[in-house]
Amino acid sequence: MKRPSNILLAALSLLLIFALTACNSSETEPTTSPTDTPAADATENTIAPEAPEVPALEQTTFKIGHLNSTAHLLAFVAQEEGYFAEEGLDAELLLFASSGEMVQGLNSGSLDAALIGSVPTITFQSQDNPITIFGGAMTNGHGYVIKPEFTDGLESWDITILRGRNVATVKNSIQDLQLLLLLDEAGLVPGVDVNVVYFDSQKDAYNALQGAEIDAASVYSPYASLAQSQGYDVVFYCSEIEHFHNQPCCRQVAPTQALLDKPNTYTAFERALIKAYKFSQENRDDTIADVKKYIDIEDELLRVEIYGGYSFSVPDPDRIATTELKEQIVDFGYTTDYDIDALYNVDIYRAALYSILEEYPDDTVYKELEIRFEENN
Repeated sequence: MKRPSNILLAALSLLLIFALTACNSSETEPTTSPTDTPAADATENTIAPEAPEVPALEQTTFKIGHLNSTAHLLAFVAQEEGYFAEEGLDAELLLFASSGEMVQGLNSGSLDAALIGSVPTITFQSQDNPITIFGGAMTNGHGYVIKPEFTDGLESWDITILRGRNVATVKNSIQDLQLLLLLDEAGLVPGVDVNVVYFDSQKDAYNALQGAEIDAASVYSPYASLAQSQGYDVVFYCSEIEHFHNQPCCRQVAPTQALLDKPNTYTAFERALIKAYKFSQENRDDTIADVKKYIDIEDELLRVEIYGGYSFSVPDPDRIATTELKEQIVDFGYTTDYDIDALYNVDIYRAALYSILEEYPDDTVYKELEIRFEENN
């Protein structure tokens, strides 16, 4: 056989080199040109954005103290609509009769958080209880009611209608503070012009109206609407008194050290309440149904208490307003002075709110909460 020439061998070698190079390139290089941007863009548009990284919770069980009040509806909604579970919390809501009992629960470690009146919170803080405010629950929502025989024939009345009456209220409460401030403003002296009778809980104070000894009583939501449905008249709503306007009522309170040790857990709790607030603004009937599982009164009474304009359930810490309230009650002599800033934590709420805004930057309700936070803290 005739051997191939040197020229033919060289040509075959070159063809073999090109073939091997092409095979190797197909394994490592993209099939599209780097300048083929339409195809690249199409691929990018089909990829969903990554979800924000969720920090690990320091604990998942979470016990929350509350009162028999629509003031604490954010916790009710967060539980019933699954927001606590959504945030990784195995939450348990526990009913208490008074703020004092809940503070004891916080101090003993049997509660992780509690929804407590601002006045008792401030008083307990001034007494060196290691508890910190980190969010809000309700603004306004208080007042006093009186038996109808004392308003018979009157077209209108004010705080002076309590002159000579026995008035039931709760010591160390915002209702008590409001009563004392208004009596002082009207020149009426407790124990002289008005007999103030103290009870351990709001429920006890209200129930005392059924006896002959008590003429009027303090109320918080939902007792005002309940009282009117039972024939009592309203002496005043605090939301109608100018210097009580937008007065912070209940606050979110937790052990001071726990907030420092478990920021992710408390941020998850706060995120759940923020979501519950949005739900309550957009789903009134469902919110009323959620609250009714904890406050079993007629739906229409719940509607008045929650949406009638007498109170507002907002999770914002309202640090400025609460600090002003502290100064007011110190000046009045209701409690001793102390540094409230050391026991006020707005970082938890800030982290929760802005993490939600990162997920839903165009949501109207969350953007309104952002504005409120910047203005009030």
